[in-house]
Amino acid sequence: MRQMTKKKLALFLVLTAALSAVFHVLIAGAGSIRANSGLYVAGLMWSPGVAALVTQLTTEGNLRGLGWRWGKTRYQLLSVALPLVIVSLTYAVIWLTGLGGFPDPAFVEEEIMGQLDFEVSQTQAILIYAVVSATYGLAASSLTALGEEIGWRGFLVPELARVSSFTRTALISGVIWALYHVPAILFADYNSEAPLWYGVICFTVMAVGASVVMAWIRLKSGSVWTAMFFHAAHNVFIQMIFTPLTTDTGVTEYVIDEFGAGLAVAYAAVAFIFWRMREHVEDVPQPVALERRSESPARSPVTG
Repeated sequence: MRQMTKKKLALFLVLTAALSAVFHVLIAGAGSIRANSGLYVAGLMWSPGVAALVTQLTTEGNLRGLGWRWGKTRYQLLSVALPLVIVSLTYAVIWLTGLGGFPDPAFVEEEIMGQLDFEVSQTQAILIYAVVSATYGLAASSLTALGEEIGWRGFLVPELARVSSFTRTALISGVIWALYHVPAILFADYNSEAPLWYGVICFTVMAVGASVVMAWIRLKSGSVWTAMFFHAAHNVFIQMIFTPLTTDTGVTEYVIDEFGAGLAVAYAAVAFIFWRMREHVEDVPQPVALERRSESPARSPVTG
């Protein structure tokens, strides 16, 4: 089983690297992740998912074990609530300490109120924008987040968990996830005004921290949909709501967004809490491993 898992992991990583490289080149050539109406970044985000599906079909002859079941709804709700709490508390501290201002009047006037066909106050406009972003935006973001998460948490995390401890599983998957983003940070506009080296460090800490949390929820729930919701909510709350509404006070770029210290510290702290609860997921059986021990998948106590 260990040899089979290693072969699967190797095939998945090679396929992911090859597919991702195509879209990284296209994005770097265009200089923006928004190029071609965002189709390049959509292709990039679906590269791990396609790689996982091909790997699973090639090696197992089926798509079981990727976490297709819904699981308990409380884990789905947790996956949306956690990013909201982490991001909102982080930005609240930033705004209250003056490290960043709220709201950004230019963004509110041009991007929110300027798009509305009726008169509203600034506060009402912000609330409308936040609600629409957190609902419609979350649904739209889930479509691309699912592509990544079929690969990272649907396939990679449970495969690593079969041959590694939770600590190694979470850290290895987190480092791989962070490295996957680096070309877009270095060669396109997926970054901030802070120095690139600083942004890469903060992003890596944040990504590894988030990976610890997502790996725990994925293994505990048995559902890849938790990772999709967490990833989509993380993107929406940061990229669509809190960062655009924050105005620069001089050092703001060093503390906000995915490339600042604020979320890096926050996610690291939450990751430590979940790491302390690792015994709850260390011995959770993974479905594909069980299916290999039996000719009848129906006997498996866990389905994916």
